Amino acid sequence: MTTSLMRQPLLIDMNGSNWSHFRDVPPADTEGVRIYAVGDIHGHLDHLLAMQAAIAADRAQHPVERVMIVYLGDLIDRGLHSRSVIERVIAEQNAADETTKIICLTGNHDAWLGEFLADAAVLPLWGRKGGLETLASYDFSPEEILRAMADPIAAEVMRLALVARIPQRHKEFIATLLLSYQQGDYFFAHAGVNPDRSLMEQRKEDLTWIRDRFLCSGKDFGKVVVHGHTSGPRVESLPNRINVDTGIYATGVLSCVVLEGARRHLITVDRGTLRALREQQMETQHG
Repeated sequence: MTTSLMRQPLLIDMNGSNWSHFRDVPPADTEGVRIYAVGDIHGHLDHLLAMQAAIAADRAQHPVERVMIVYLGDLIDRGLHSRSVIERVIAEQNAADETTKIICLTGNHDAWLGEFLADAAVLPLWGRKGGLETLASYDFSPEEILRAMADPIAAEVMRLALVARIPQRHKEFIATLLLSYQQGDYFFAHAGVNPDRSLMEQRKEDLTWIRDRFLCSGKDFGKVVVHGHTSGPRVESLPNRINVDTGIYATGVLSCVVLEGARRHLITVDRGTLRALREQQMETQHG
């Protein structure tokens, strides 16, 4: 296991904004469960496989009775292997035993796929934002995708073709993704929450799309919100929220926050670690 795949301590950043109202708040707790929260994957299969291996190695090195793995949404789009990413996460769900719970949230990109299966009108926008790569992973050519993006009739033909082509298990997976999940003192959502609503009153558009109103808020939301959606150069670990999206399609970095009791740790997979893993595999194959 390369060094960058090993867990690193993740401190809570109390600098900058006025966080004084959090100083007397008890540390967030996971109620006896270790949580691995994985940021936006965006069709990057190699990063996903390396992260799953890193989580398995972390569990072996730090045994625990119960584990929850949370995928924070945007499994698809932008990267070249969206279909394979969906297939791999479904396989992980099917293989999970009683010690492991797999939670998959819907991101705005995942929602676009579901919307396109019902309405071809979403294609021009979705295609420009990464849908082209997802459709290509289901064996549509770039030329026919671009033609469909410009022609409503061709878009409807492509929608019907995808409905027929996409595996039923993928349709069911996309249709049953969760908008949010709670465990202990943590609340998981793809984009975040509306600071003006309680956690129980959040709307789909906020949970999958919100940015500045949430990101700029120093409010105690009642639970620590763990999210992705808004990419940055590093994981943000704040008193009221944790942003796990490190912009994989631009930076080549996939991040995972490990939450256990009141402790936070970080596991990352980057292009360098992928190269090191490939070299290790080649050395093993050649003795």
